[in-house]
Amino acid sequence: MKQVLQHLDNGNLELADVPVPQFAPDQVLIRTCKSLISVGTEKMLVEFGKASYLSKARQQPEKVKQVFDKVQTDGMLATYEAVRGKLDEAIPLGYSNVGIIEALGDDVEGLRVGQRVVSNGFHAEAVAVSKRLCVPIPDTVSDEDASFAVLGAISLQGVRLAMPTIGETFVVIGLGLLGLIAAQLLRASGCRVLVHDIDGKRLEFAASLGFEKITDHISNNPVKSAHQLTGGIGVDGVVISASTQSNDPISQAAKMCRKRGRIILVGVTGLSLNRADFYEKELTFQVSCSYGPGRYDPLYEGLGTDYPIGYVRWTAQRNLTAFLRLLESESITMSKLITHRFQFEDAAKAYSLVSSSKSSILGIVLDYHQGKKLRDPRKSIAYLQKGKNKFSHREKVSVGMIGAGNYAAKILSPAFARANAKMTIICSQGGVSAARLAKKNGFENASTDLEEVLADKNTNAIVIATRHNSHAELTSRALSLGKHVFVEKPLALSSEELSQIKVAFKNAQKSRMPKLMVGFNRRYAPLMSDILRLVSSTKEPKVLIYTVNAGELPDDHWTLDPKIGGGRLVGEACHFLDLMRFIVGASVKDWELRATKLNANTNGQKRDQSFSVVMNFFDGSIGTLNYVIDGHRSFPKERLDIFVAGKSLHLDNFRSLKAYGWGQFKGRKLLRQNKGQTECVQSFVSSITQKTTSLIPPEQLFEIAELAISMQQELEK
Repeated sequence: MKQVLQHLDNGNLELADVPVPQFAPDQVLIRTCKSLISVGTEKMLVEFGKASYLSKARQQPEKVKQVFDKVQTDGMLATYEAVRGKLDEAIPLGYSNVGIIEALGDDVEGLRVGQRVVSNGFHAEAVAVSKRLCVPIPDTVSDEDASFAVLGAISLQGVRLAMPTIGETFVVIGLGLLGLIAAQLLRASGCRVLVHDIDGKRLEFAASLGFEKITDHISNNPVKSAHQLTGGIGVDGVVISASTQSNDPISQAAKMCRKRGRIILVGVTGLSLNRADFYEKELTFQVSCSYGPGRYDPLYEGLGTDYPIGYVRWTAQRNLTAFLRLLESESITMSKLITHRFQFEDAAKAYSLVSSSKSSILGIVLDYHQGKKLRDPRKSIAYLQKGKNKFSHREKVSVGMIGAGNYAAKILSPAFARANAKMTIICSQGGVSAARLAKKNGFENASTDLEEVLADKNTNAIVIATRHNSHAELTSRALSLGKHVFVEKPLALSSEELSQIKVAFKNAQKSRMPKLMVGFNRRYAPLMSDILRLVSSTKEPKVLIYTVNAGELPDDHWTLDPKIGGGRLVGEACHFLDLMRFIVGASVKDWELRATKLNANTNGQKRDQSFSVVMNFFDGSIGTLNYVIDGHRSFPKERLDIFVAGKSLHLDNFRSLKAYGWGQFKGRKLLRQNKGQTECVQSFVSSITQKTTSLIPPEQLFEIAELAISMQQELEK
């Protein structure tokens, strides 16, 4: 199928070929009929993409601070590559979609296949959306009018927060689509509506719709006009839907209002408030969040958990429904707000118009040819000629990758390409990321169907880079099919999952002898070879102190969810447990864990916390892991100190190694941080093609998994 993507590095638009998205149990698959370009929001995205790197930095000062911190810890080269990698992405555009339901997830009720619906889907021939952000369209409402529903819900949420009552006077500042819709909603609520915009053409257009101008664009004294039109009282409230860096809209709104007036910000403006303006009148100011309660809530959008109507009357979904009913009753109308129509294939022309500075542009509708049949979502898209570079499975590695997220994009897929593996097929649920990586790293096919990857006869190695809760099942299935497996940590989240993998691995060893590898890349870091060479010269017990400045994650981050991410000890700290076990060269005899005590988060779950674990090894060595979440971000993320036989080693963030007491060897410093990711992948590939024994022994993989799972259980008590 086709989808509109924007490249962040240069702002170029692409009508890309991507696989039809898969849909989760709580999602709906929709074949698109119409979609609306939100000129205000999408113009900002396009302009940001086209801006220079300096301009991008000026627009995101908080990101610049993060870059400088990363330079201090990881070095200039690693930081440069990270920034370039972030900008070398293509993002989907659009969030106002009308279409026909093609398929429903198992957990979706109240909707049916063939039903006409509105959603916040992208500009694409097919979209998969949350059931909470998908609403049926009344029969009498046209596709074009319905395409305004998402923007309408945004305006409606702002109006609700303003709490208008019949007979009140409101001002709408900023007469783009959101402002013009808000003005209609306020009028439908029984309010007198005054309008203002610095653009004279938009002001005149609003006047043609029956709204009162509070000033003409020449005299430009809206505050004086607002007071004159209200007999000196001032307006009851102001809805600001302008998009500007200026503080003028906020200042003007405050001066226009009567005592205890209400100001609602729906758009984007400067927020330098004059305390006196708000203090003397006891004004209320609030920023409106998108479509309403539930938006950006992972439980609402991701899991489909609704808010009880008795406590939250107007959610994002209910606002969408309410707006459509207003269209159905003809209380509001959208037809006059449509200024341009394009066929979807001409989306580039539409966005060229968006980039212009013409104020006459309002609603731009894309038409997708309603009768067009969707491509089978189970079919992958071929990007390279099939049959190219044919080979025997015994001679080369052919990779099927499940997951196309950040780590897969920046680390794994480039590493496998450099290792001269054949890139057969890559899969992601949405399809966009898989398609992009297929083009960039030479995968022959991109898919949204993981079953296709597992069953592909041309693939002999499966790379698993999905969220943690799927690792065990996918690993077991791939092993059962006789495939070699490279799975990103962790191997499993529970003892039961680990037992499944052990059984699958044992059974697989009886026939095809597939390789199993977990991405414990730090073992393969260049500086680690120096450490092993030095410490292996003595048999005396070692003392290791590993300090990890991990940083705190938001309470709702998926890695903290025990059912999805397993927690940070299983999900990340397994790296550090494995490295210490590797350096010592002996199994862990016993361990003791201590953790900070933090209150539960807003969802009642235990919050992320710092912890220390001390491990005693069978050879008499001691390893201490200090995992800290509240350190300063400029402090190195990882430091490892090793003490043995009157000598010491200090590893700083995998960039430098200092040696004390080791004769002529004083240490080594790299030009850039290297945690061994590429070397780890190369080792996996070589173990298959050259039958080398450089892989981590399976019993050690299982040992570390068991250790991390046990520690996580202790941490959660």
